[in-house]
Amino acid sequence: MKTFDDIRLLRATYLRGPNLWTYRSALEVWLDLGELEQHPSDKLPGFVDRLLAALPALEEHHCGVGERGGFLQRLNAGTWMGHVLEHVIIELLNLAGMPTGFGQTRSTSRTGVYRMVFRARDEAVARCALEHGHRLLMAVINAAPLDVPAAVQAVRDAIDEAYLGPSTAHIVAAATERRIPHLRLNDGNLVQLGQGNRQHRIWTAETDRTSAIAEGVARDKDLTKRLIAAVGVPVPDGRIVGSAAEAWDAAEDVGLPVAVKPSDGNHGRGVTLDLSTREQIEAAYTLAAEEGSEVIVERYIPGDEHRLLVVDGKLVAAARGEAAWIVGDGRQAVAALVDEQLNSDPRRGETEDHPLGRIRVREDGAILVDLRRQGLGPDDVPAAGRRVLIQRNGNVANDCTDEVHPDFARIASLAARTVGLDIAGIDLVAQDISRPLRAQQAAVVEVNAGPGLLAHTKPAVGSPRPVGKAIIDRLFPPGDDGRIPIVGIAGGDAVATPLARLVAWLLQLSGRHVGLACRDGLFLNTRRVDERDATHGTISERLLLNRDIDTAVFENGAATILDEGLVYDRCRIGVVTDLDGAQALERHDIHEAGDLPRVLRTQMDVVLGDGIGVLNADDERIAALADHCDGEITLYATEAAPLAAHLERGGQAVLLRDGRIWLCEGHAETPLALRGRSVLPPAVLLPAVAAAWAFGLAPALLAAGIDTFEAQSPAETR
Repeated sequence: MKTFDDIRLLRATYLRGPNLWTYRSALEVWLDLGELEQHPSDKLPGFVDRLLAALPALEEHHCGVGERGGFLQRLNAGTWMGHVLEHVIIELLNLAGMPTGFGQTRSTSRTGVYRMVFRARDEAVARCALEHGHRLLMAVINAAPLDVPAAVQAVRDAIDEAYLGPSTAHIVAAATERRIPHLRLNDGNLVQLGQGNRQHRIWTAETDRTSAIAEGVARDKDLTKRLIAAVGVPVPDGRIVGSAAEAWDAAEDVGLPVAVKPSDGNHGRGVTLDLSTREQIEAAYTLAAEEGSEVIVERYIPGDEHRLLVVDGKLVAAARGEAAWIVGDGRQAVAALVDEQLNSDPRRGETEDHPLGRIRVREDGAILVDLRRQGLGPDDVPAAGRRVLIQRNGNVANDCTDEVHPDFARIASLAARTVGLDIAGIDLVAQDISRPLRAQQAAVVEVNAGPGLLAHTKPAVGSPRPVGKAIIDRLFPPGDDGRIPIVGIAGGDAVATPLARLVAWLLQLSGRHVGLACRDGLFLNTRRVDERDATHGTISERLLLNRDIDTAVFENGAATILDEGLVYDRCRIGVVTDLDGAQALERHDIHEAGDLPRVLRTQMDVVLGDGIGVLNADDERIAALADHCDGEITLYATEAAPLAAHLERGGQAVLLRDGRIWLCEGHAETPLALRGRSVLPPAVLLPAVAAAWAFGLAPALLAAGIDTFEAQSPAETR
């Protein structure tokens, strides 16, 4: 059997935003099939069978056929290896837990060279999937050994390394449901929701409205208890101790049995419950001291552990814990029984995606204490049928939201508000959370800032709760999508740069705090803060981060769209001016002006439904992009004929006639009263007037802005 050389990966470009292919981020790969150009899938003996044996779910892929088995039909009929690589990568991502349904492969003007693209939410994950997908495909082509599980695990590891934690991801997903844009600000869980001066930030389940004072109070468990007890929240009696001996003295004072825990620990680490002897309490002190700066001894409250999630003073979800037990079989040791009966539960695992944690008997001091109280150790064999308590707490994952009595909702809200937290996890112990507080012994034992949400979004038992929505609704009231108005301008450098500058100036005169990203640099109003070419996303994105900005103007050439994608997902005003610059884009297989409309249509694709697209009607290829705009259209032209049909339908247009600029709407016309003749060419003036008029600026302000632009140009302010 012939052995083929590897498919050459010529270059891979991560497109961070809307682009030629899709509204979302993607990885575009240029590849050279070499000899395989002459060997499509139906010309390689046994290839299809080997491929399906390696990745059976490829049979489910629809491909362009639009039905299950569509890709299989293409394989059997004969398709090229670039297309096959696309589907192998998509399937690897599916198997690794990051489903992606989008991919395309297109030929280029060079024989055997293709552009393959697939949806990719993270660049590192995408490149990992490309590497392993390429390796798998070549192994299948050459009937060489392959290891699909290892490839899937490598991609899964990349996902675990790169992706948001489950709490943050849940909140971001809720924001996306509301069409609120987001930006990840670091490699961890710091995320900006919204843009400019309408943004908020989250870090897991903390927000930019989470008080630092409240967070500090919550970390100090003794202070928290004193504050909430003062307002009537039931808490267990207890005190801070400084030694094992003091721990026993405190236990005698508050009354046995007691709980011992670190004053500033979390996740239940170092907590030991239901202690009645000096030996137990002193051992528990040592364990707690290893997990926190101080140790608290408090009265033990019998009952079930609960976590109540409070957002903006309202109870939004509740989960109940349960003790973990094993049953002896007379043959296996405790540690083995834990693995067999508890850790085998698919809900338990090491990652944040598992609602229950894996139990490590030999490493958890609280477990060892409880085992000793039962006369056992990890290597002891309990008698057949004997129930052994393994873990009292740390298993809060059973939804009980609908059971919570109003008494408990009230004290949870009061505790959160007293500490001052906008989002709080209230830990309380109760025998029956559905019954009134006065009918039982119950107490709040902790108030937590930045609570984990997994117990509520992915409970081990019960229905998931929309806690992310509650947090988003707290930050963004109904009707607030967190967006600032954005003007996106696409065209050749000679027009787009001065046009972006003029539009920014006009909007600034209207009272807006305007950010401008163009080839001349990055501007905040008239102050240039960076002289580098700001059409690059790494620079222009800074406008969206700036809390002073309430409006942004972006220049985007065809190269920006092809090399990076747009830095924003949607815009209020989208402008396409001309088809210049094709000669500089040969590396993208762009050779003439006629190739550019399919690139520049990206700017029209992202105009919001209540936005406006501004198009140059002097070029019918540009005017035709109106079909791709979700919003209204404003045309501009130097002659009346291209505007006639649009105006007859009652549309808006800007016309240059007899040396004057006219604002036209249906049959109505208003001349722009300029003081003199502008030095700017019509190719700049007309789209600037059209964009600013579409934004809502009055004719008098438009005229004043144009008259003063030369004297007050941002270029003159450093």
